[in-house]
Amino acid sequence: MKNLILTSVLAALMASTSAWAELPAAIKAKGELVVAIMPNYPPMDFKDPATNTLTGIDYDLGNALGERLGVKIKWQETAFEQMVSGLVTKRVDLVLSGMTDTAERQKSVTFIDYFTSGPQFYTLAKRDDIKDVTDLCGKKVGTSRRTTWPAEAAEWSKANCEAAGKPALIVLGSEGSADARAQLRQGRLDAAMQGSETIPYLMSQEKDQYKPLGTAISKQFTGLGVNKANPELVTAISEALQGMIADGTYQAILKKWNLESGAVDKILVNNGK
Repeated sequence: MKNLILTSVLAALMASTSAWAELPAAIKAKGELVVAIMPNYPPMDFKDPATNTLTGIDYDLGNALGERLGVKIKWQETAFEQMVSGLVTKRVDLVLSGMTDTAERQKSVTFIDYFTSGPQFYTLAKRDDIKDVTDLCGKKVGTSRRTTWPAEAAEWSKANCEAAGKPALIVLGSEGSADARAQLRQGRLDAAMQGSETIPYLMSQEKDQYKPLGTAISKQFTGLGVNKANPELVTAISEALQGMIADGTYQAILKKWNLESGAVDKILVNNGK
């Protein structure tokens, strides 16, 4: 057992040293990574209501990553729509904010995939008329227009509603998950869709208010975004994250947030579809 622990520690140390060696000279020189985050997506990224300070899975992973690489993490709150352009114009070094790795986004950004989730329907707990996900056919469902979810919901409707001779899902784009949730509470929507990783947290914060419907309708990779012209940084980050998996740091962070189900065994690059 002692030999196994020692082997794990040595492997993690070697991975950390290797990751530092791979860091671009410019990053080593300034000693920091500027990381874009938008704290409006708990438990991935949000602010602690009691202290108004950043917290969440991405915040914990980012800080642990900085320690592993020997650099400071400088968090920069950035509107979600500006994150990709921030990478391209080099205003930020990384995006670590629950961003889904998609083929379209890969045209501008390299993604280091570190988590899995997927879009899931949910509704108000009091809606006795909606017991199963197929009860949504013909009803209004809201989801963030900034994501791929409206298109995925429409495709789900074709396969599960229209193909069965039922009325199509009425998919309405919202300004974000919080907006869709507000419209759901106001009775303007029958259901909403958001990342499966956020629904357990939502239910823990607003007890007896919501109920999930089915499971995630697809599997998606959440990726850490890096400028496509910076392969050295991609290698350094990938090796550091893999080292965090090897020594258990990664798993401990996910366990803290009760999201071990989204863990990956191996860090991949641009694995989103």
